[in-house]
Amino acid sequence: MSRVIVTGAASGIGLALAEHLVAAGHRVGLTDRRADAVAEAAGRLGQPCAVADVGDPEALTAAIGFLVDALGGLDGLVNNAGVGNLKRLTEYSDKEFDLLIRVNLTGVFSGMRAAVALMSSGGSIVNVASASGVRPTWGEGPYAAAKAGVIALTMSAAMELGPDIRVNCVSPGFIRTALNEPIVADPVMNAALASRTPAGRVGEVADVCGVIDFLLSDAAAYITGQNLVIDGGAGLPAHQTHDLLKGFTDGR
Repeated sequence: MSRVIVTGAASGIGLALAEHLVAAGHRVGLTDRRADAVAEAAGRLGQPCAVADVGDPEALTAAIGFLVDALGGLDGLVNNAGVGNLKRLTEYSDKEFDLLIRVNLTGVFSGMRAAVALMSSGGSIVNVASASGVRPTWGEGPYAAAKAGVIALTMSAAMELGPDIRVNCVSPGFIRTALNEPIVADPVMNAALASRTPAGRVGEVADVCGVIDFLLSDAAAYITGQNLVIDGGAGLPAHQTHDLLKGFTDGR
């Protein structure tokens, strides 16, 4: 049994991952900025929780410390919390840009820094980036830049923290979550995305959970500094999805 902390665990991929790991017999500490939602999820799963905004380094460090004490140690960390937006580059305000960088990139840095000091017996860290960090799409400039930063930060951390701690990241493509539900729920968009994906469909949270579980496990003991893109092969076709996103946002 391993002890894992998941950030952004009150909904979406984070909640699904917490449920997946608990079902597999792991102890899981859940943290999220939404107090009621994370308390409900943790209570239902019978696991400890802490409230923290990953964009607040001090609060996140305190939350991770609390959860490590509650779990009796730490073997894995999944930096999953994130926020997104979709608009023209010139329409982003300084405040919006700062939020996207602070949560999506600085939050990952703060989480790793706090966890590493508490992984006394080594462990595994998995950072959730995005396919947009590898292949930016229309309207996601600041978000894509932050996620590209997560990928680079992961590789750098893997070099510094090995051999005791492995650090990898996953880059989901279009996954059905609350974050992108307006896009995925649109019938025309869904059909168009599916038609341009070799897997023939939009991804589900379960597609991501299994990969993260693998990277946390001893089965991935010789894997570090890697970024696994989970997009059903959507990045393979020559025609990308930026035109679809542009049409969707322009039509709103």
